[in-house]
Amino acid sequence: MNSFVAGIDLGTEGVRVYVLDLQGTLRASAAHPLETLEGPEGWVEQDPEAWWASMCRCLRAVCRDVKQIRALSVTSTSGTFVVLDAQGRPLRPAILYSDGRATQEAAELGVRPTDPVAKLLWLRRHEPEVYGKVRRIVHAADFVTARLTGRWATDWSHALKTGYDVVTLRWSPILEKAGVELEMLPEVLRPATPIGPLTRTAAEQTGLHHKTLVVAGMTDGCTGQIACGAVLPGQWCSVLGTTLVLKGVSTQRIVDPFRRVYCHRHPDGYWMPGGASNTGGEGLRRAFPDADLSALDTEALHHTPTGLIVYPLVRQGERFPFVAPQARRFVEGTPVSRAQSYAAYLEGVAYLERLGYETLLALGAEVGEVIHTAGGGARSRPWLQIRSDVLGRVLRRPALAGAAAGAAILAAMATTDEPLARCAAAMVRIELEVTPRREVSARYGEAYRRFTDALRRRGYLDSNPGE
Repeated sequence: MNSFVAGIDLGTEGVRVYVLDLQGTLRASAAHPLETLEGPEGWVEQDPEAWWASMCRCLRAVCRDVKQIRALSVTSTSGTFVVLDAQGRPLRPAILYSDGRATQEAAELGVRPTDPVAKLLWLRRHEPEVYGKVRRIVHAADFVTARLTGRWATDWSHALKTGYDVVTLRWSPILEKAGVELEMLPEVLRPATPIGPLTRTAAEQTGLHHKTLVVAGMTDGCTGQIACGAVLPGQWCSVLGTTLVLKGVSTQRIVDPFRRVYCHRHPDGYWMPGGASNTGGEGLRRAFPDADLSALDTEALHHTPTGLIVYPLVRQGERFPFVAPQARRFVEGTPVSRAQSYAAYLEGVAYLERLGYETLLALGAEVGEVIHTAGGGARSRPWLQIRSDVLGRVLRRPALAGAAAGAAILAAMATTDEPLARCAAAMVRIELEVTPRREVSARYGEAYRRFTDALRRRGYLDSNPGE
């Protein structure tokens, strides 16, 4: 009899549920959209009750196809949180990770404006009537796991940006500066630790069996990495979507004085460093808004290497692999055709990806010869080839990517009592492998040098270590 596990992704745009067997085959899936509310001064909020309602709807849908799910895990966006009263009811809409209201508070605390601790200080100052009623502060995943099990718990991945020290495994004193009482915060567990079985009420609302085990998850970035199969030291995953995110595993914690790189803690005791650029696939959509990108894809390889240098940044400012608030998009050289221009944009992102890995190497990270990759950009076969040529590394694309798939693998860890590496090896299937073209890769070495020279001339790399 097959065992099934579920991964629940509370994403910004909607809730997604995947049900997998222990060989990684997708047995059922469901999704439901979420509404995001945007207000003045960069406010970005959602209704927490919509998380619960959408998740219940998705679970009831998958239960029509899969009757017995042994365990599930929940993943959500890093930094999204909600404040609750003594009965566990939301006191206001949840504040999302991308909310930008707390710039002043972030500067005072020495954290990023997107970190929950800054927004909690903002809430204390600007909504004191709400803050006075706060009894619990939880992340999106914690909110629904508590509804499922009755236990208030989080994991050290979701807790990181709220002020949890993943070295000492304790809440940081910075929370006291923001006026946060530690009693308000949930219990912190290792990812893949059982939280508990479903309550009878939750079983009725979701359609799941009441013995279904709820397992502590990780943030969507970490579960997306797990779904790619990058789970052992030296293994890395490049997620190329709207932006480019590099995430991997190292034996040592990577400490970056410029804070370009952050580090989650791995369920098996390693570290999970990562960096997120402001550059990625969005630059293509902005530069070629009305183009048939699939048609341009088929022409791209005929123009490579292009000899052009493009840094396809959409908005001002870069955060990884260099910190340059003044950074802007630039193009050096004149394209002879639209297809060549398009190919140069593909190359520009690939150059930035190579710079990202070289920066990580300079900081002491281990980077192997194979890079796992996912995201919308990984669906382009020509772009995969260009990236492989520029990196000089093999690229591997999994058949089933996404945060929900990674969350399901964490659930499998609890049911099998196996380490993450073994579960991922059994459940992640590679559908495509792309190897670098040696002659083209050698020519890209000079083009990459010209790219980094262009960044230095503009002062973007001067203040960053390892360059």
